[in-house]
Amino acid sequence: MSYKFVDNYREKGARKKLVDILKGKGIEDENVLKAIGKVPRHYFFDETFWNQAYRDIAFPIGEEQTISQPYTVAYQTQLLHIKKGDKVLEIGTGSGYQSCILMELGAKVYTIERQQKLYERTIQVLPYMGYKPQFFLGDGSKGILKHAPYDKIIVTAGAPLVPEALLKQLKVGGIIVIPVGDTETQKMVTILKTADNDYEKHELDTFRFVPLVGDKAW
Repeated sequence: MSYKFVDNYREKGARKKLVDILKGKGIEDENVLKAIGKVPRHYFFDETFWNQAYRDIAFPIGEEQTISQPYTVAYQTQLLHIKKGDKVLEIGTGSGYQSCILMELGAKVYTIERQQKLYERTIQVLPYMGYKPQFFLGDGSKGILKHAPYDKIIVTAGAPLVPEALLKQLKVGGIIVIPVGDTETQKMVTILKTADNDYEKHELDTFRFVPLVGDKAW
């Protein structure tokens, strides 16, 4: 594959149009929209497919994974209510695009990916772009206990249930955003941890994610 890191007026203009599309679809958080407008999504695409980078679609990135639809990224991010300095665990690094959006909002990101090839590419690309999360290779369904607890947790793959390990690694007052359902469709779920063993759960819109694979998932 051929990747080229150039960000000109054409790409910046395409991002502005993408932001307008997301506004039209109901994304209201101005900070999230600014982050979408800043991160060069085409950097995650083979140069041959740059014309797809600013369409509001998911796109294959190899290893049976996709870079998520921009609307989905914005939707999940908006639900997290990120504050500058938040410690965020991301389950499923994938392309790294979601990590970049979180860091644009001021989050300190810990991100884990189970696919070796995706992990190896992302640890090269993101630092080159100026984004430096803490990278991990492994089973995201178990979380990353070593660095817990977290202010926020985002899961970017569909799970059959909310892994207990992730609930335990969340701070009181923290939020998990995770798609839960079967391997075809999921409901976006937000969980607020109100006490050590108490949670407030909300089911929202229907989405379709690649499956979360691991000991605590599929």
